[in-house]
Amino acid sequence: MAITEQIPGAEFIHKLPGGPVVLASTEKIFKWAKSSSLWPLTFGLACCAIEMIAAGASRFDIDRFGAGVFRASPRQCDVMIVAGTISVKMGECVKLLYEQMPEPKYVMALGNCAISGGIFYYDTYSVVKGTESLGIPVDVYIPGCPPRPENLFFGLMKLQEIVRKERHAAK
Repeated sequence: MAITEQIPGAEFIHKLPGGPVVLASTEKIFKWAKSSSLWPLTFGLACCAIEMIAAGASRFDIDRFGAGVFRASPRQCDVMIVAGTISVKMGECVKLLYEQMPEPKYVMALGNCAISGGIFYYDTYSVVKGTESLGIPVDVYIPGCPPRPENLFFGLMKLQEIVRKERHAAK
């Protein structure tokens, strides 16, 4: 598929020597580029992180979605994938990492524990009841225990739709 076919709203006028001419607003092109190059933060909290790591392996290949550049610094990321059980001690670290990310930033809750505390919330005192209880807004929820890499890809495609549809806030 040609890159010009992937840009929503792009229309061909006619072929010129050297390639086609594309008509689209720059806003649509920038949104397409931003949604096709989401950089997740490299960190995992529990067993769901293993599935997130598997998504980056050659069998599943998260690079197809433009999200294969896992960064180690929160200042270089725009997506936080909260993968697994959040303990009370780790909750402050997760909040700090979220606050260090530049705007615009997005959050995906991967797994039942990241969504609602999972099976561990009611049996122990040291588990936080989901990502939103830390004050971190979640954009995409990916249920499962643990969710398969395909579920992560589906959530990633939903996040790409959110990025393409968001309105630019004038300041």
